[in-house]
Amino acid sequence: MKPVKLFFLKTCPYCKQAFEIMESLRRQDKYKAIEVELIEESEQPQIANRYDYYYVPTFYVDEVKQHEGVVTPEALEKVFRLAIEEE
Repeated sequence: MKPVKLFFLKTCPYCKQAFEIMESLRRQDKYKAIEVELIEESEQPQIANRYDYYYVPTFYVDEVKQHEGVVTPEALEKVFRLAIEEE
């Protein structure tokens, strides 16, 4: 399984929505094992500044940006599918 990073802000309503969608997807057996490294950009700027993104939430899979900005269930499922894909 490929590593997933989520860059977010606690005060962002779109990030809150992304967390809700993530929890919904994790109820499916195929996505239960996905671990997402959570990086709150205002609390961890030393990490966030190393990545090329502008909007939150932003998802990286295996160090490649896969989604940036407002997330839909379909977009997040695509991110999760990439994470569980065999190499």
